[in-house]
Amino acid sequence: MVKRWGLFLLLVGFACGMAAQTPDASMLKQRAPKTFRAIFTTTKGDFEIEAYREWSPLGVDRLYQLINTGFYDKALLFRVEPGFVVQFGIGASYSDNRFWDPKKLPDEPMLQKNLAGTIAFARGGPKERATQIFINLSDNAKLDTVVRGGIKGYTPIAKVVRGMNHIKKFYGGYGRKPALIQDSLYKYGNVYFQERFPLLDHIIRARIVK
Repeated sequence: MVKRWGLFLLLVGFACGMAAQTPDASMLKQRAPKTFRAIFTTTKGDFEIEAYREWSPLGVDRLYQLINTGFYDKALLFRVEPGFVVQFGIGASYSDNRFWDPKKLPDEPMLQKNLAGTIAFARGGPKERATQIFINLSDNAKLDTVVRGGIKGYTPIAKVVRGMNHIKKFYGGYGRKPALIQDSLYKYGNVYFQERFPLLDHIIRARIVK
């Protein structure tokens, strides 16, 4: 039964990937303005962010590209640790993930601290920033100094300017558990996680407003 369910999920993920339109490679040349704002509509309400290109030119360009292509639409908030971080950035479309994930960004120096409300790309080592981002729920000084893969800290790219109260309502009862099997989210899509973690919140839509 488990094998059949796994096969079903794989076929669903494949079908969704085939149905979705792969982003045009020209999007990779899109450059963000010096600052821009974006609204994320979620299952708990809206929050608004402001991004600053001077903080991280490559990172902010990528964020701008991802939002403009609708990458974060329907994305699950698969890591919610109250008092620490909210993390997301695995697309609902297999084809989108296949397009974006291999296109890693070079690391950039930290010019800002990981204060409450700031946003940075998640990474496991050097040159691994791609699509996953996290929102700091508190002042996380350890994320300014921790060394992973020889790279120090996590470089902020933006901050929440409105709606932090909604962000703090995201369901956090699963802790890090969903994040530990995030490869399955890449492979099978949202349906796999929604079966196992039905209380997860998600982004309905993200859009540039300024």
